[in-house]
Order: sequence, then structure tokens, then C-alpha cells
Amino acid sequence: MLNEKANMQKRGGEKPYLCEACGSSFTTKSDLQIHVRIHTGEKPFTCDVCGTAFRGKSQLTVHMRIHTGEKPFSCQVCESSFTTKQNLKRHLQVHTGVKPYSVHLCEVCGSTYTTRYYLNVHMRTHTGETSHPCEACDSSFPTKIDLKRHLKIHAKQKHHSCKVCNSSFTTKFDLKEHKQIHMKEKRHVCEVCGLAFSQKTPLKIHMQIHTGEKPYSCEICGSSFARKHYVKTHMLIHSGEKPFSCGVCGSAFTEKSTLTVHMRKHTGERPHSCEVCVLSFTTKSDLKRHIRIHTGEKPHTCEVCGSSFSQKPHLQIHMRIHTGEKPYSCEVCGSTFTGKSNLTVHMRRHTNEKPYSCEVCDASFPRKEHLKTHMKTHTTEDPAA
Repeated sequence: MLNEKANMQKRGGEKPYLCEACGSSFTTKSDLQIHVRIHTGEKPFTCDVCGTAFRGKSQLTVHMRIHTGEKPFSCQVCESSFTTKQNLKRHLQVHTGVKPYSVHLCEVCGSTYTTRYYLNVHMRTHTGETSHPCEACDSSFPTKIDLKRHLKIHAKQKHHSCKVCNSSFTTKFDLKEHKQIHMKEKRHVCEVCGLAFSQKTPLKIHMQIHTGEKPYSCEICGSSFARKHYVKTHMLIHSGEKPFSCGVCGSAFTEKSTLTVHMRKHTGERPHSCEVCVLSFTTKSDLKRHIRIHTGEKPHTCEVCGSSFSQKPHLQIHMRIHTGEKPYSCEVCGSTFTGKSNLTVHMRRHTNEKPYSCEVCDASFPRKEHLKTHMKTHTTEDPAA
């Protein structure tokens, strides 16, 4: 019965549901509820893949097609398909020969508009018609949007409040402009390292670096994270979903940032440069590791014997000396090794490969150290001989 009433309203053009904020009217209550969220800023429908939020469920449904690749609207003339009905409608103009930007023509000045509504609004500039009067003063305006903008002048209530200093503003834009004042102020200081923040929330997140706190856990593997959205990204590993694809080679990734770094393989971009030498790197972490060559820093220390290393993987390989772990096996003789590089060198015994050649004579060696030792025989030779 309710559906029948809603259909009757649509057919008859009746719009009984009125927005108290701007005066817009709607045929159904649900349409009004979705519209009101423009004023409240509420976006209850969230994408589980990328976290983007929407006012209405239908908007989320359309958005999800970005991730799924679904294109339910097909052209009956050619094989093209589209994510929305509007995109299909626009495409059909290719076949019909209709030019979308010259459909509705103003006979006074020759201006063209995509819809009759915009043409009608434009015509008011010629007729002087102002059909939207202000109830607070004698002003009148050609469109609802112009009236809405004007009403803010009369608005005594200031709904948009600053959470920092409690100042109030008539519009969201005014509040946003005001917030810039506080953004420059960094009143929230970390008691551990002295780093300052303009807001309390970023400081709270920062403190997790010092405390090691990771309150958000993965229910599948138990991995824990400092922030909630990190869990969402991590869950893509278990689902096997990789929504971010490389347009060059087709490689797919769970995170957009990983795709950005990957693209540098194709572009050759190396934005992180070493200030000591001329080398540059694709990631900040690669540059950080490289810098240790110049500084001699070895932050990764073995708790058993005290040996230190510049990189964590080197420490992990070293630890196998103490644990006796040898995960790399030779398929020819069965010998086992702590590191992959050790196995690579060992395999040269079986293949007789000798990649290090002497530039003075024809000798070649399986290991770099052997070549270095050999080179000394040339430097100690009598130059007069």
C-alpha cells in the first residue's frame, strides 16, 4: 500500500516531504532523509574496500563497481558497457548524432544548455524574473540556490562550532577557514620526544610509537595494528583481493601506496636522493638503509654475541649461526646453508661457474675474495721483469 502511494506521488508530481533547511521538496520520505544528509554531513554507507563514505546506499552500490569491474548497462548498438545508466545515455549520443552541449538553445543570446532546466534558469537573466523571495526581507532571487545563500545572512543561529575554542559560524566554509588558525598552533606536545601536534587525536596516535600499543587485531591470523584502517587493508591479504592494478604490466596490489612505488619501476622515477653521494632511490626506506653506508650505523644487534648489522635481514641470517638453522639445501649433494648467497656460491662447485675474471691475465674465480687474493700476485711482481 505504501509503495502504491509512493508510485502515485511520482506519477502525479506530488512532493509532500519538505526540507526545513533549504526548502527542497521530495516525493518520498526516504529521498528527503538522504537529502538531509547534505546539511548534516552524515555518510552512513562505507565502502569495505577503500573506506570511502556515501550519503545513500545507491551511491555506494555504484561506487563498488569501481572495485568489482561490473558494468551492468550495455549498449544495444555496439558492445560497449557502462557502470551507470547516465554514462550509457551519454554514450548513445555517439550513435544518434545528438550533440549533448547544444540541445537547448537560448533564442535571445544563443547560449546552449545540456538540460531545459538550466535553460529556464538562464532565461531569468533576460526576463528579470525572481521567483524565490526572501521571507526575512524584500529581496528576491532567480534560483533556490541563490536564495539559500542569501538566507545565511539572516541566520541568527550558528550551527557550526569549533571544538577547540567554541567559536560558532553560520557556514561550514567559515568554520573551515577558522580552523586554519588552530592548525598553525601545536599545543599538544609529546612528553617523550617533544613532537608537537595541532590536535589531540594525532598526538594519541603518535604515542603508540613509544608505547608499542596496537589495539586493533586481525581475527584470522592475530596480527595487531596501531590504527583501525590498517586492519581493513591487512584483511585484503586474506581475501586475496587486490583492487589497485598497474596499467602497464597488470600487477595488482592491496594498497594504493604500494602501487605508487611499483609504478616507479616503469617510470624510472627515484625521488629520494642521497645528500652524500649521487645515488637516488625509489623509496624512503631504501634511502635510509643506504645512508648507513656513509654513517657506519649498525642498529640491529645480535643479543647472543653482540655482533651488529646495518640491515635487519643480515641479522636474521646471522642468527642462524646460533640456532643451527640452515634452510637452503643443495639439490646436487644435499649440503645446507644459512643464507641463499652461500648456496649460490656453493653451486659453482657443481657448475664450475667462475664469474670473477682477472683483467690482467685469463684467470677466473668462483668467489670475489679469490680474485682479490689473486690480484696481489700482479701487484707484487717486479715491474722491471
